[in-house]
Amino acid sequence: MIFIKLILAHLLGDFILQPNSWVAEKESKKLKSGYLYLHVLIHTALSFIFIGDVELWWVAVLVGILHYMIDAAKLSFQTIKNKKNWFFIDQTLHLLVITGVSYYFKEFSLEFFKNQESLKIIMAALFLTTPASIFIKILLSSWTPAPETPGNLQTESLSSAGKYIGILERLLVFTFILVNHWEGVGFMVAAKSVFRFSDLAQAKQRKLTEYVLIGTLLSFGMAVLTGILIK
Repeated sequence: MIFIKLILAHLLGDFILQPNSWVAEKESKKLKSGYLYLHVLIHTALSFIFIGDVELWWVAVLVGILHYMIDAAKLSFQTIKNKKNWFFIDQTLHLLVITGVSYYFKEFSLEFFKNQESLKIIMAALFLTTPASIFIKILLSSWTPAPETPGNLQTESLSSAGKYIGILERLLVFTFILVNHWEGVGFMVAAKSVFRFSDLAQAKQRKLTEYVLIGTLLSFGMAVLTGILIK
């Protein structure tokens, strides 16, 4: 499959064969950096080698040109504040290019989106992200803990960490249920208990502990119920 071959070339070219010193110079000199053009040349060569068909040389060249355009846009518009966002935009665009080329060779089709089972799984997964977080937040609104203070241990938490932990745990639980591995759900509960509730015990805040426990049970409950309904 061309898709797999181009993904392999991308992983090698963008991560393994691109030293941090190259990345630093590209971010410093931007389009004037020689490493930018060397990186694109290596990426094009890898694509050609992995495709392994001389007649499809134009595919490697096309991927290389588009890779340069995406990297050039990233270097031109990237700042210290939006660097993380541009990393994901950059990788998403590269993936879209590879997917587009693969679609041209009929390795993918849009029949996937006509499959009712696939749409149900996508719908459930989307529900278990931000919508589920909002539902849980509203359900717990009457028991919201006291505001953070400089001396409160809650200030040691990362920004929005709880939200993303909840999303990841729900998606993992949902996946375990879909593949009939309920023991994975037990593992998730045990892991969450060890890492989360040991900290709460040290904090010695009973109300906060109960608040987190209710939120955790709601989160796991939503994921389990959603998984059962989809199956």
